[in-house]
Amino acid sequence: MQNSTISNRCISGLLKLIEQERRGETIDRSLMKSLIRMLIDLHVSFIKQIVTHLEMKRNNNLYKKDFEPSFLQSTEELYHNEGRQLIQTLELSQYLSHVERRLNEEQLRVKTYIDQSTKVQLIHIVENNLITNHIKQMLSKNFDALIDDNRFTSVALMYDLFLRIGPNGIQDLREAFGNYIKVHGRALVIDVDKDDKMVDELLEFKEKLDCFLHECFHNNEKFSNTLKDSFEYFINQRVNKPAELIAKAVDARLRTGNKEATEEELEKILDKLLILFRFIHGKDVFEAFYKKDLAKRLLVGKSASVDAEKSMLLKLKQECGNVFTSKLEGMFKDIELSKDIMTAFDQYMHGREAPGNIGMSVCVLTMGFWPTYPHVTAILPPEFCRLQEIFTTFYLSKHTGRKLQWQYTLDHCLLKGWLKEKAVKEFHVSLYQALVLLLFNQHNDLSYKDIQEQTKIQPAELQRTLQSLACGKIRLLNKKPISKDINADDRFTLNTSFEHKLIRIKINQPEENSSTTERVVQDRHYQVDAAIVRIMKTRKTLSHAQLISEVFSQLKFPLSTAVIKTRIESLLEREYMKRSADNANIYEYVA
Repeated sequence: MQNSTISNRCISGLLKLIEQERRGETIDRSLMKSLIRMLIDLHVSFIKQIVTHLEMKRNNNLYKKDFEPSFLQSTEELYHNEGRQLIQTLELSQYLSHVERRLNEEQLRVKTYIDQSTKVQLIHIVENNLITNHIKQMLSKNFDALIDDNRFTSVALMYDLFLRIGPNGIQDLREAFGNYIKVHGRALVIDVDKDDKMVDELLEFKEKLDCFLHECFHNNEKFSNTLKDSFEYFINQRVNKPAELIAKAVDARLRTGNKEATEEELEKILDKLLILFRFIHGKDVFEAFYKKDLAKRLLVGKSASVDAEKSMLLKLKQECGNVFTSKLEGMFKDIELSKDIMTAFDQYMHGREAPGNIGMSVCVLTMGFWPTYPHVTAILPPEFCRLQEIFTTFYLSKHTGRKLQWQYTLDHCLLKGWLKEKAVKEFHVSLYQALVLLLFNQHNDLSYKDIQEQTKIQPAELQRTLQSLACGKIRLLNKKPISKDINADDRFTLNTSFEHKLIRIKINQPEENSSTTERVVQDRHYQVDAAIVRIMKTRKTLSHAQLISEVFSQLKFPLSTAVIKTRIESLLEREYMKRSADNANIYEYVA
């Protein structure tokens, strides 16, 4: 075998057989193993020094000197060309499967007849030419489509292949995963036309991403952090609205009539909604809408389960602390105390004749716990006014030093009567709707101005009330001229042709969500003012840039530099602080 011609022909023959096997043909592996063992055992020289014998056997055999370099070179050429061609022609999932198959083939080749000493270099060549050199192309070639189509097997295979080539490949894959979340998540959040579906789609999207994290990325901590950071990024691309809609979703699950889930399923849904809540920056917006909806559920008696309500409250307390939930807990206490008060009032009224034979239930609320409702006035029927006086006298006799302020915004009534002769119905309406309907006991036809004069309901509230009665799905009033809007020259009559299959009918009134958002904005202004004054009181003198930086560090809700500048100007006008006489960019605290 020292004859180079024989040696070259032997090695060339071996390489040709390996090439045939890589093309899918069958070869005699036992013969290949015997020939390669022969190359390993044959030395280039016959030096017999005992001291160098083992070293020579390892490095100076024909396998290492002639076969291995040629074998690795042919392998390099094959996979270099194959990688460049197939990344262009195969679908991504097909390409990934091909890479996995090639790696398995080379692993088997080493196990069967190639010497183990060649394994590291051989596998590295395959990985380098089929994976490393094409990372960018693989990620840009339908990676998003794999996630869209729930191709868990392909994504898991990609993760495992990228894991083989070190941290750089995994980092690129993690960035691609994060970009997918940001792009597709933002599309869910900013589409105004799909607001009614946003929360459900966010829950589905989060569940899908969690499946990829678990099944494909094996709960890798860095991928988990990427998922959280990316989700937090896109859900806050639209200010305030996601927080409002998450609060509304919680309300929908906790209201009476939600029959889609058992108690156990409801707990799981609330846990998922709480995960979305963690991502939003505007938690004060969520709190405002949650408190408003909770108040309505408690006062109107529409809470599906007290246990579920208290469970959600506990979750929020664990998530945000006592400060966040202290007022909410106070609301529950007020409702429990109100039940005791009404039990005592019923006993007080026992034997007394109620004015107009009307029943009344009152909730006494601590002003600091509940949402801020505008103080409104309206002209009530005499029977209503008399009942108010009786309850006020009763309550103040039990609790001296307190003051009752009647709040009509959330009042509701159950009216019994008929629009069509002999068709007696019960109408569940708001107080304002009741005041308007009761006018038609004495009048057949009323103008908008007549109704406003006789009820003194504020114009904006009256328009919403009349719209719900005359323009909604259930129309108790007829309006002339017919239109969707309420105008000052409109006239109204009872809808005497009204028909409905139910005996008790609820008339909904449109809610005004903008006022809640406006209150949140106003509360934020107060918090910004307080933070600026607190900082200036401590520091005495600060530059404009330092002050803005410290305000950002103290406040957690979303905030822009423009808002801080506006609040600084307001405080300067009110002389809480002033500009330095030497430098207009320096502020000084005014004691």
